[in-house]
Amino acid sequence: MLTHSTRRWLAGLGVAGAFVAASASPAVAAEEAPIELGVYFGDTTIAIDSAGKMEYATVYSNAPVVLRELTVRYDYRGLEGKVTIAEEADTATDCTTPEKGVLLCTDPFEVGVDEWGLGGLFPVVIAPTDSAKDGDAGTVKVTLSAAGFDAVSHDAKIRVGEGVDLAAGPGAEVSAAPGGNFTTALKVSNAGETTATGASVIFYNDYGIRADKHYSNCTYVDDELRSCHFEENLAPGATYSANLAYKLGKDAYAPGSQYGEIIWMTPAEFEDFDAYLDSAGVSVGKPGTDGKLALTELPTKAGARSFQADTEPDNNRSFLEVKVTGKNGTDLEAIGDKASGKKGDEVDVTVGFRNNGPATLDHSRGGSSVTHMNVEIPKNTTVVAAPEFCAPINGEEWGEPGEPGGRVYGCYPTPFIKAGDQETVDFTLRIDKVVANDTGAVKINLPCECDGGFYADLKPANDTAKIVVNAANGGGGGGDGGALPITGESTGLIAGIGALLLAAGVGGYLVAKRRRTRFVA
Repeated sequence: MLTHSTRRWLAGLGVAGAFVAASASPAVAAEEAPIELGVYFGDTTIAIDSAGKMEYATVYSNAPVVLRELTVRYDYRGLEGKVTIAEEADTATDCTTPEKGVLLCTDPFEVGVDEWGLGGLFPVVIAPTDSAKDGDAGTVKVTLSAAGFDAVSHDAKIRVGEGVDLAAGPGAEVSAAPGGNFTTALKVSNAGETTATGASVIFYNDYGIRADKHYSNCTYVDDELRSCHFEENLAPGATYSANLAYKLGKDAYAPGSQYGEIIWMTPAEFEDFDAYLDSAGVSVGKPGTDGKLALTELPTKAGARSFQADTEPDNNRSFLEVKVTGKNGTDLEAIGDKASGKKGDEVDVTVGFRNNGPATLDHSRGGSSVTHMNVEIPKNTTVVAAPEFCAPINGEEWGEPGEPGGRVYGCYPTPFIKAGDQETVDFTLRIDKVVANDTGAVKINLPCECDGGFYADLKPANDTAKIVVNAANGGGGGGDGGALPITGESTGLIAGIGALLLAAGVGGYLVAKRRRTRFVA
């Protein structure tokens, strides 16, 4: 059976997006800086006597660009007799083999790329030859070129190994109150006929699921469990288990649910995935100090070669669902602003919302906005610059994100806001006529026939705030009618929470992947 590469498979499950959630936003290129391209192709481990794996090129740019005459050259001559690389069926590209061990693919269409990158380009199948042996390895040189740009290259490691079949245990459902502790069993079986020499597991847990213990063979970012690694041999037909100690965040929303995904892979496949994360500047975290987490065999039977690859990755995934009990809601408060100036002046207003707690709102798994926000512009002003994730609304018609000149803007905030944090954006207004107390409004928690939003606010009365231009007697905007204190600890989350998902070509839910949102704490 043809399988996806580890990178493509994990990206589809959301893992790559989860890992990049706390990393920095991509740098915005200076206007005068030349556009530079980059290309990535994932390290891949394939199993002997398998149909191979599917992989693809990802192109990056330091600024938005449209590429023409895009070409990718796969040079795998150093792997001759070990693997083949062929065009995936049913693609819109045109691939040829100008010489043995080289695949040349071209795209007849224009391709748009922005700072997050674009994946899914020129998918190919990497398969072992009939004469491939366990331990065969080499590199494929992937070179990308486009009209008007210098060619760029990346060397990817290709390895051939034994085929094994790691199967995740059943999902788990537990209950806990905010701040409470709970334990779950981590289970894996060797469903194949070959001994698995070690195993690795990746965790994609919601924000509220925190590690209560930090094991030395697992990795963490603060209290977020990201991976565990086991050196034990897993015998064919055997099942193994370990108990994981968790705690639920005190700011978990209740009643509700927190979810986790668990994905098993071979150590070699984890190395491939870790190389992908490293290329994006993302870490799997640091080992813990609370001793080793051991896998214990659950009664059954029981060497090792160079590399191993999983032949049935579709059974490597299980889930965790934590039913959050009790009541722990939150209050989102609209943030307005005030400005003053003369006719013709351009003034900035900063608007948005603050999470007064006590609960954190986390819609990251689905990628939907935590609230739906409208900004009504003061009557005697004109918008000359708008945020990139706000678009003008005229009746049922929506304009383009960041388009100036609107009277009402619909905004799509990010999927996560921690209790105590606030999210704001800037509008630049031109004062067309000086009128005292020229007033607009910021409205949050608005109904929408779309995903996301928040409709159980503890204090709906503060869901509207004023925008006041040329306020009389110092009156102004803001949910409390005055200056807004800035308190709390910044989450560091970015709007592009699924940057690696987008690069992998599966970032369709990223409504505002290029938004420039400021998080304040």
